Amino acid sequence: MPAAASLSTELAAAAAADAFLPVASGVFALAILHAFAAPAIARATRRRGPCWHLLGEVEAVFALWAVVLLLLLAFWPGKGWAVAGRYAAGGDYAAALGGVAPPGPSKYNEPLFVFLIMALASARPVLAWAGRLLGAVARGFGGSPAAHWAVLLTLAPLLGSLITEPAAMTIAALLLARRFFACGPSEPLKYATLALLFVNVSVGGALTSFAAPPIVMVAGRWGWGWADVAGGFGLGAVATILLGNAAFFLVFRRQLRALRSAPDEAADESAIPGWLTVAHLALMAWTVATLAAHQAVLMGGGFVVFVVLTKATPRWQDPLRLRGPLLVGCFLAGLVLLGGLQGWWIGPVLLRLGEGALLGFATVLTAFNDNAAITYLAAQVPALAEPGPVAATLRHAVVAGALAGGGLTVIANAPNPAGQSILAPCFGGAVSPWKLALWALGPTLLAVACLGLLR
Repeated sequence: MPAAASLSTELAAAAAADAFLPVASGVFALAILHAFAAPAIARATRRRGPCWHLLGEVEAVFALWAVVLLLLLAFWPGKGWAVAGRYAAGGDYAAALGGVAPPGPSKYNEPLFVFLIMALASARPVLAWAGRLLGAVARGFGGSPAAHWAVLLTLAPLLGSLITEPAAMTIAALLLARRFFACGPSEPLKYATLALLFVNVSVGGALTSFAAPPIVMVAGRWGWGWADVAGGFGLGAVATILLGNAAFFLVFRRQLRALRSAPDEAADESAIPGWLTVAHLALMAWTVATLAAHQAVLMGGGFVVFVVLTKATPRWQDPLRLRGPLLVGCFLAGLVLLGGLQGWWIGPVLLRLGEGALLGFATVLTAFNDNAAITYLAAQVPALAEPGPVAATLRHAVVAGALAGGGLTVIANAPNPAGQSILAPCFGGAVSPWKLALWALGPTLLAVACLGLLR
């Protein structure tokens, strides 16, 4: 077929011009396979020490393979340490080859932002504020397990557009464990709830430009502000959450109504002062504002203030939760390095797909890799950044697919591992990936339809 021959010819020409590009893509393919196998590796290396266990950390995979990529680049004939160093510093391959600094803001601003905002959102004052808000709404509807189920699966994901998806996942999972899973629902209802949680959190951050990692990775490059993101995906995201919750409520309505509230064993905590909660929320707003202004130094300065504030008010604080944010930040930074060398093939492939095919392609790929990786790869295609309705349609399709597919597997969206770790005891210690994918299929198809049509 002409189209296939044209594609193969274009790829062959690119590979002939720079033989390192296919090697870089091979490293990227190994990283994806490693990410998909990470849960099994984690189980196999659990008793072999932290170094071996690191190989099973999904978020550490891309950072580890990025090191391999840089070493290959450093020893590749005609490249050398100078090229590898410039590429590592800026994430721009063309600039590294030309011996110049990469143009524009640092490509590491987004990974730095995700790390900082996850750490800020995991502070006890923020979690307590969101928990009180959601709990009050559920009590307004009677406070039954069914009321908590509906409120937590509806408002918590949408709240993620303000406090970020990882924070929304943490809050929703903790409250669901206490208010719903402790009531003894059936296994099908458990998996249906977990699938809804993952899908809803994935799309719930699509009302702002800073909450969902797949949007964060492209918003600056494509010039998307809050209005662009909310206008393009907000209505579809809200419709996905409401319709999906309503459908599952109808399917499980008898079981939900039959559940009885479990005793609340949460420990009493000293009331957190209002000024402290406001200060934490203000620091989150500062981080968002400095990202928009491309001021990484000011972003880091806000984090220093956060650490000082946390240490100065230990009575109302938990120990700093930095492990999860650091792993996700390393994952995204590794993605910048690995993804920056994939434009030679991803561009020709994406440009040969129509809107519908690209939407489905992005959704399926997301199931096998983090959705931020999918959108970042798309951002490497210069044609998608061009003005005009055709490029705008393709940009919308790839992001919509990445958002829709974020609940199919644990590795499909960065906050999913946090939700699984919190709720795994409710599933006997382990969540079946096949049952999760089965129950998430319906909400995912609904998300594809809503995000693809409602804009």
